Amino acid sequence: MSRKIKTALIDLSGTLHIEDLAIPGAQAALEKLRKHVAESKNLLHQRLRDCGFAIEKDEIFTSLSAARDLITKQQYRPFFILDDKAMEDFEGIPTEDPNAVVLGLAPEKFTEEYMNRAFRLIKEKNAALIAIHKAKYYQKKDGLHVGPGFYAAGLEAVANVEAKVVGKPNKLFFQMALESLGNVDFSSAVMIGDDVDDDVIGAISAGMHGILVKTGKFRSGDERKVQNVAESFVEAVDMIIENKV
Repeated sequence: MSRKIKTALIDLSGTLHIEDLAIPGAQAALEKLRKHVAESKNLLHQRLRDCGFAIEKDEIFTSLSAARDLITKQQYRPFFILDDKAMEDFEGIPTEDPNAVVLGLAPEKFTEEYMNRAFRLIKEKNAALIAIHKAKYYQKKDGLHVGPGFYAAGLEAVANVEAKVVGKPNKLFFQMALESLGNVDFSSAVMIGDDVDDDVIGAISAGMHGILVKTGKFRSGDERKVQNVAESFVEAVDMIIENKV
């Protein structure tokens, strides 16, 4: 029999909600899960609240949180390519004379001007390249959109560098998320997400369990890559409670 799951990490966009629309039944399922297991953060918290999720801000750990920790520890002065709404998470971080490029999801800044400046900082000034995450694509209400992984890979190729990835599927991200919840036991934790590579296989590679949900960016064929697959977050919660993970 599988070991009892004590901690669940849940991908948000595509798993609990798509933009401002909650996945059907996800609110009640989240409450059920909480009883069983022991954008900026403010904006993301508000979006979840608007979707009907009763969730506290300190329950959210994002790749932005991990990025700020890395920037502070390494004393980076970043050139940010981030959505303006995410910048409040980096308040107080110095940006003069940049020695790093921090790249995240920022469609309006994926322009020649921004990419050229990033390239020159990396190539000519030896600035570090930090990717908030390297998701290849993501789901919105109107369909799939190219993710920041496309642009990170481009900068890696032209500047001949390797990006430091602070989000999924980096094992350190999963470790930091679990530590923020007071649990460092990977074997008793599960990751629930719609991205088979970054969410599920990334978690499994880190030593956790993983459940792939057939919502969000999920596409037919993804289910063949992993063992635990659920129709939605609702079924994933039932799998955990019934100890089928």
